[in-house]
Amino acid sequence: MISFLLNDKAVHIDASQADTTLLNYLREERKLSGTKEGCASGDCGACTVVVAHPNKQGSALEYRALNSCVTFLSAIQGKQLLTVEHLADGETLHPVQAAMVDAHGSQCGFCTPGFVMSMFALYQKDSAPNREQVNVALGGNLCRCTGYRPIIDAALNACTGTPSDKFSSKQNITLKQLAELNDSDSGLPSLLMPKNRRELSQAIKENPEARLFAGSTDLALEVTQQLKNLPKLISLTEVDELQHIEETDDGLKIGAAVPFSKMETALLKHFPALHELIERFASTPIRNQATLGGNVANASPIGDMPPALLALNAVIHVDNGSTKREISISEFFTGYRQTLLQQGEWITDIYIPFLSEAAQVRAYKVSKRQEDDISAVCAVFNLILDDNNIVQRLDTGFGGVAATPASDDALSTILIGKDWTRADTFEAGKNVLSQTFSPIDDVRASAEYRQTLLVNLFKRFWLQTNQHSQQIETRVHTYA
Repeated sequence: MISFLLNDKAVHIDASQADTTLLNYLREERKLSGTKEGCASGDCGACTVVVAHPNKQGSALEYRALNSCVTFLSAIQGKQLLTVEHLADGETLHPVQAAMVDAHGSQCGFCTPGFVMSMFALYQKDSAPNREQVNVALGGNLCRCTGYRPIIDAALNACTGTPSDKFSSKQNITLKQLAELNDSDSGLPSLLMPKNRRELSQAIKENPEARLFAGSTDLALEVTQQLKNLPKLISLTEVDELQHIEETDDGLKIGAAVPFSKMETALLKHFPALHELIERFASTPIRNQATLGGNVANASPIGDMPPALLALNAVIHVDNGSTKREISISEFFTGYRQTLLQQGEWITDIYIPFLSEAAQVRAYKVSKRQEDDISAVCAVFNLILDDNNIVQRLDTGFGGVAATPASDDALSTILIGKDWTRADTFEAGKNVLSQTFSPIDDVRASAEYRQTLLVNLFKRFWLQTNQHSQQIETRVHTYA
């Protein structure tokens, strides 16, 4: 059984298909049609809803915007689900709804519920957002009519600090209701939700054909885009051992089922160079669901995080319920969407060693859109020089240029021992990098464009990290 609050009413689902999306449940079974289907892939935000759950201390509610079109029912176990129909207080519009009206932020109205729900999640934060924070919060919502200025104005006008609405006034009541939900038997016959390592191992052994998922932002596309039927699924969101974030003496461990939005603070504390990569990873609603473990396990050649993990020499920890083992990220990917994971194994966490003080890291993502888009090419460099600017080590990670996320070991080998400030060092690296990969043509970019990008991103890194880049930039040929 899956138990949750729909607004302020307890709901218990004891029968439903494993691959039922939250969007279909709301529209078809609850007849809540305010939530719209636009792209059915988590890109447009028309389907945005908000889920609230107690914080770690159990003293307050945390609100997260989600794309309901790529979210399975397991995501709302033990939580409060809110749609645009639930925001008004009687005949009085919620402050974010009223702000949209006052700012003339709606025309056709199709995208408006999604924008309103993203704004509502932002409204519930106990701080007044600036324009950049509003842009990030709304980055997963598309509007084809009004234009974004009045919508952004509405968010700035409404989200002014401490929330004051019916939800904040009823917070203690909601917390009590959530605590009373019976989650001892969470899940459905076809949608299993184990709570620990033992239960997960047993679920996999008894259902070897079942697909594992955490955020479902990738797996759900098989249902919504490819129209597949996924008869049995195993959700990892309730497994305690996959939810931790731990700082050790020499590195950071991130549980495989931790959403990006929850790991962001810890990750950027130690690896600030990944800020742009994380902020441009899909959108806020997707980051609230998607997990690092899922981004690694699906082994996509255009996944954003594997190139960074390659450059940072991450280690993948896997388990099968009885035996645990470690796999270097450099060995983990074996082919197109193939990994070293064996039948019955799952990723428990990803370990990223801390950088040395001498390390210089840069991460670059090139895509057609600035936000909410897949990489055409992703390149991450991790360089260590000695006091004389001699290359001691260069670790790399690239996406979009091969069948798997990949490093360029030949580039590292040829540059070690060379003076990083010399133009011929750049030329040597460029010559190697221009021959390592054989990218393909697809809808995101041509092979020629990708090959040119590789060289240009390497040049950008070389210039940015070179102590004398301004003096020697003119000595380097500019590549179109």
